Amino acid sequence: MSTLSTETSQRIRLEDDVYGRIKADKRDNESLSDAVARLIGGRSLRDLRGVFDEKQVREMRKGIETADEADRQEVREVSERFE
Repeated sequence: MSTLSTETSQRIRLEDDVYGRIKADKRDNESLSDAVARLIGGRSLRDLRGVFDEKQVREMRKGIETADEADRQEVREVSERFE
């Protein structure tokens, strides 16, 4: 088990293999903290809470559902060609 300390003296414990993977993916010009931030990606979806109002959320959900249904229909059509 490895312990990773940040500049603000916070510690996290990582399994040795996880620490090794982070260290192996760390670029020469990066701190470990920078490498972790890059590897976990950008912002979390939780950061979007409160950004959209309920109407916008409903519209986005409807758009996603419409796109999903179109994808399902396309899959059905393609699969029917192979039957």
